[in-house]
Amino acid sequence: MGTIQRRRGAGFAMDSKMGTRRDLEGAGRRKPAFAGVRERTQCRFCRRGIKYVDYKDVETLQKLLTNRGKIYSRKRSGNCAGCQRKAKKAIKRARYMALLPFTT
Repeated sequence: MGTIQRRRGAGFAMDSKMGTRRDLEGAGRRKPAFAGVRERTQCRFCRRGIKYVDYKDVETLQKLLTNRGKIYSRKRSGNCAGCQRKAKKAIKRARYMALLPFTT
């Protein structure tokens, strides 16, 4: 190995011969590998086998809205990407038909 140059306040060392950077704090430490494989959870629509999210089904659509009328995110609602898009379209249709409020 070549000589190691230390930059002030940088938190890493440069190996002058190799020209590579190596971390000084976490040298040799690794995160433990994930032990098992998690089973994929399905969204509420995929679980029931629903292909079309109906805008007239207000009870289901209200579960995807906050009390202020905002649409919950995918992470919060648990929907997959495709079903979230279908639900968004259904909510907007229901709002236009005055079945759901825009805001409260």
